[in-house]
Amino acid sequence: MVGFKNRYMVMEVFLDPNRDLLAVDPIIITQFNVSKAIKDSLLENFGECGLASSLGSFQVKYVNPITKLCIIRASREEYQKVWSATTMVRSIGNCPVLFNLLDLSGSIKACKNTALKCDELKFEQRKLVVGASLTAEVNQQMQNCLEKIKTLEH
Repeated sequence: MVGFKNRYMVMEVFLDPNRDLLAVDPIIITQFNVSKAIKDSLLENFGECGLASSLGSFQVKYVNPITKLCIIRASREEYQKVWSATTMVRSIGNCPVLFNLLDLSGSIKACKNTALKCDELKFEQRKLVVGASLTAEVNQQMQNCLEKIKTLEH
């Protein structure tokens, strides 16, 4: 028996590219609002049939609200449609956003490794930008996110 074939996309979310880097984020990125934005884009760009065909295995598996990385699962037959719809998302809530594909893979393990590397690099970059004003709470949240990504399964 052959298992169900999925594709996993590691996506980077850019919040309002015109805002100041040190400003407070206008929205907190969650699995729910990323998923809703992509589903709305699928409906708008591909209609009800396009949305329905993509929902079979569509899932936002992981979101890091600090580094703005997410892992999205889609079926092998529908991943290009989900990728296209994700690229066409222009806002989450009332906040302008852009999505950038960092990695596309057939296994969650490969995407997990890529996301871990990216998360660690982005967190180090954030430490350099923010400097001494990085709170222990944010540091703990980041460690929790790194632990969460390590436990991802199908």
